[in-house]
Amino acid sequence: MGMSIQETTKGLARATLYVACLSIGSLNLLAETKTVKMVQTTETQAQILFDQAVTDFRMGLFEESAAKFDKVAMLLPKYAPQLWQRGIVLYYVGRYNDCRKQFESHRTVNPNDVENAAWHFLCVAHSESFDKAEAALLPVGYDRRLPMQHIYEMLKGSIDPTEVLEAAGMRPNAQFYAHLYVGLYFEALGNTERAREHITVAAHNRYASTGGYMYMVARLHSALP
Repeated sequence: MGMSIQETTKGLARATLYVACLSIGSLNLLAETKTVKMVQTTETQAQILFDQAVTDFRMGLFEESAAKFDKVAMLLPKYAPQLWQRGIVLYYVGRYNDCRKQFESHRTVNPNDVENAAWHFLCVAHSESFDKAEAALLPVGYDRRLPMQHIYEMLKGSIDPTEVLEAAGMRPNAQFYAHLYVGLYFEALGNTERAREHITVAAHNRYASTGGYMYMVARLHSALP
């Protein structure tokens, strides 16, 4: 996705300063100190839960991961839109409406991310229909990463999956994302055989150093029954 785990956790950390500043000028020194400590405790708790949620997801414990991400969103609602990782795990536990809402809110903080639109598309396709997903496709700005613009055109129905794969060329990073999202696209279409074919390619260890968090998603997805 457009924002890394590190960027998301930095956002969570900034909550401490943001909330603490609300008390300045309106509370005495003792009250300010108590407020800061309370905020630090909340932020620390959220950070611990976030890390645990990512670990649970990596281990394939989807329900446990979703529950922890839900708690992070409740503890720091201002930063809930940044939790694209939560949206992905919601997809895997079948909470498609919550998944859809998460990616709709993520668009407010990351409007140029084709992957955000892709996961929103997948959630709508599963909760409603493929045609409804195509009609509800989120608008995005320019995503310069190859082959993201081609993936977006595929989701729009303007090009077919083979053109996404061709656009990736021989670039390993682009090949990984092409196979992952072509596979997920076929899954939304209900073509499980073609979906597994491409996601299995994306999960190959030759892409381990290129896909980052999304490579972990590919590996987990390829292991699903």
